[in-house]
Amino acid sequence: MSENRPKPYLGNPQETIAVLNRYKFAFQKKFGQNFLIDTHVLERIIDEAGITPDDFVLEIGPGIGTMTQYLACAAREVVAVEIDKVLIPILEGDTLKAFDNVTVINEDILKVDINKLVEEKNGGRPIKVVANLPYYITTPIIMGLFESHVPIESITIMVQKEVADRMKTGPGSKEYGALSLAVQYYANPEIVANVPPNCFMPRPNVGSAVIRLTRHETPVVDVKDEKLMFRIIRASFNQRRKTLVNGLKNSGEINFSKEQIEAAITTIGKPLTIRGEALTLAEFAALSNAFSDM
Repeated sequence: MSENRPKPYLGNPQETIAVLNRYKFAFQKKFGQNFLIDTHVLERIIDEAGITPDDFVLEIGPGIGTMTQYLACAAREVVAVEIDKVLIPILEGDTLKAFDNVTVINEDILKVDINKLVEEKNGGRPIKVVANLPYYITTPIIMGLFESHVPIESITIMVQKEVADRMKTGPGSKEYGALSLAVQYYANPEIVANVPPNCFMPRPNVGSAVIRLTRHETPVVDVKDEKLMFRIIRASFNQRRKTLVNGLKNSGEINFSKEQIEAAITTIGKPLTIRGEALTLAEFAALSNAFSDM
């Protein structure tokens, strides 16, 4: 940590309130804004993300810069991407002004060329992503990072507890679905902290959790066509109550006949009465490969 950098102070609720009052800031529901006001949780996130003085960190949704201050003290460099233009003067002119290793970008993270950013800022080497994500955009952001093959070591994010559970769960649970399989295909998910509503301002109606997704160094399943596998997975869960045969036949995601679908399911040794929610990631990969071989 650079001796010149100040210590983080924004985890204190009084400091947060003072900043919000100073700028007459109004929370915007459309951005799902809930700011962390608990120093223990902030320290835990930095700890669980394993941030070191060598790390380049991408932070998504810095808000008023609370976690950014903690990241700036722990990492070599931080790029914080914030969609709300109202927050930019607060970040650049106030809460992050004293931190010489932070760049703020006013943009929608889904529109940022992160591969280009990583190449320019970190020579294409793997980065760590840290974020406190609003519920409505969690899945598009995580899948966007993985599917665009950004060089990522880990993603440590605060999400709604229910979403964290969905990422981690396996076959047989009602939370199991396309998100579980997609996350587990790319990374090892681990819930590292549960965070109650009173740790935020304003207070959300639901509990949150911090989940760390550690990127697999080598693929955990052997699949010939990644895109086809994910189309099959989506189709399998679009109509959960249907058998896998009917789910795939009626989905519009894949162009195979009922006979071909039945043949593929038989090839992987499963009964034709099986539902998609009973298949593991390895079985979806095998099913996808059976279609690829046709």
